[in-house]
Amino acid sequence: MTSTVIKHGLPMRNSFDITGLSVAHWFPGHMAKGLNQMQRKLKSVDCIVEVHDARIPISGRNPIFENRLTAIKPHLLVMNKADMISHRDKMAIEQYYDAQGSKDLVFTNCKRPDSKGIKSVIPRVRKLIEASERYNRSENSSYQLMVIGIPNVGKSSLINALRAKNLRRAKASAVGGIPGVTQSVLERIKVCENPEVFLLDTPGILTPKIQDVETGLKLAVAATIKDHIVGETSIADYLLFMYNWYRKSRTHQGIFHMPDTLASASMFLKGYRTGKYGPVILDDLERSSTSS
Repeated sequence: MTSTVIKHGLPMRNSFDITGLSVAHWFPGHMAKGLNQMQRKLKSVDCIVEVHDARIPISGRNPIFENRLTAIKPHLLVMNKADMISHRDKMAIEQYYDAQGSKDLVFTNCKRPDSKGIKSVIPRVRKLIEASERYNRSENSSYQLMVIGIPNVGKSSLINALRAKNLRRAKASAVGGIPGVTQSVLERIKVCENPEVFLLDTPGILTPKIQDVETGLKLAVAATIKDHIVGETSIADYLLFMYNWYRKSRTHQGIFHMPDTLASASMFLKGYRTGKYGPVILDDLERSSTSS
């Protein structure tokens, strides 16, 4: 049973009721094809750039990538949409991944191609490649990268931001607000002239088995699963719960109270996904660090 506390005259839940929700049908089966495409391209790739939504830094990682892609090549972890989380949360993410042994991590905001994070991607990648045992300095100096991640985390936006920063050119990859815009591994896209760097955009790939309903809801809030698969009202209700938890855990005031209608749910989700309501991270990094 869901327990509540009263604050400002409104009930605040200490837990979220997942009765009636199941993750059994939340994974689109076509994603297995995309993963196979990525593996076939791997031989021509010098480095993997793994992109995540910084609001779901743990839930948003696909463990299949580590087994089938990132363990084989040099690997840079990119926490995108960093403008939508707080400085405190950035520090917690860095501490969490440092403890996991993942030190090659950058935060990016693709809306700002001239930002520090975007500027650091190519130098960090070049350093990783040249430090790799597989790097042969007698070969040509061009690099090919593969950009991977779950749906709608900003892979194509990162490619476009790198092109805008390094080449001053318009976008080369389609960008959308719903998961599934990139359907297959594309041809090479140049993102830098010196050094010469090409990127392969890839379709977003979810893990075939989502860990639990709460993880699935976090993925849905961040728009990595299409809304209709989970249900907008369920997603919005979970987001409301998370906002109240986040505010309470940081001793801030304020509660969002939205009518239980589809229109309100849609408006509420759109506001979060565009950063209208301020920075809120969905993963509990302290609890995850303790349990790992």
